[in-house]
Amino acid sequence: MSVPAPDSQIDTSAALTYWNSCDPSVTGMLGGFPQVSRIDLQQSTTFLAKLRRASKTHPTSAPLSRIVDCGAGIGRITLGLLSKVATVVDIVEPVQKFTRQVSEGDDFKQLRDQGKIGTIYNVGLEAWEPEHTYDVIWIQWCLGQCTDAQVNALFTRAQNHLSPGGWIVLKENLSNNPFGEDVYDETDSSVTRTDDKFRALFKEAGLKVVATELQRGFPKDLYPVRIYAAQPEA
Repeated sequence: MSVPAPDSQIDTSAALTYWNSCDPSVTGMLGGFPQVSRIDLQQSTTFLAKLRRASKTHPTSAPLSRIVDCGAGIGRITLGLLSKVATVVDIVEPVQKFTRQVSEGDDFKQLRDQGKIGTIYNVGLEAWEPEHTYDVIWIQWCLGQCTDAQVNALFTRAQNHLSPGGWIVLKENLSNNPFGEDVYDETDSSVTRTDDKFRALFKEAGLKVVATELQRGFPKDLYPVRIYAAQPEA
C-alpha cells in the first residue's frame, strides 16, 4: 500500500482555521517561543547585509527600493528588519486579524505615516499574484502550508518580479526525520521539508541558491532552521 506524499495531506482551510485561532502577538506567531524572535532577526539582518555587501546592484549604501514580506503574520519581520532596509514593504498574509496589526496597530503608525507600508494582500501565497518589482521577496515560516506544486508555481511567478540582482530569501524549518523525509503535521496542516527538497524545488523553478546558512542559537528541541537566498538561473 503506497503512503500518500506528505504535502498531499495539506488542507488550506484547516490551516487557516488554525492560524485564525492563534493570538495576534509574537508569542502566537512563534508557537509559544517569543524568545527566538530577537535571535532570528539578528541572523536574518546579518545574512541580508552579507548579500548586499557582495552585490553590485543592491549595495548597503542605499535603501532597497521595495521588499515583500510573504506570510507576514503580524508584521514581525517587517517591523524588525525589512522596514529598516527598504523604502516600501508590501505584505502578503491571508489572516486579516494579523494584517490589521500592520494597517491599524500603534507599532506600525510611524511606518504608515512615512509611507513605508505598501500594498497589503490578504491572500495565501498559493493565490498571490505579484504586481510590483521587488529587490527582495522574503518568505519565512509559511511555505509549510503550500503543496510542492504550489511552491513551484510561487517560485516561478515570483522570480519574474525580481529586480536585476534581487533575491528570493526563504527561511524555513527543516525536517530532521531519520529517514530523510518530509513530515506532515496535522496540528496546523503543514509540511516540514528537508533541505534536499527545498534545493530541488528551487532548481525545478529555475532558481539557483547563491547563499545559505543554518540559524544559530535556537533551543535544541525546535526544528533546525535554514535560510536560503536564490536568484534566477538565467
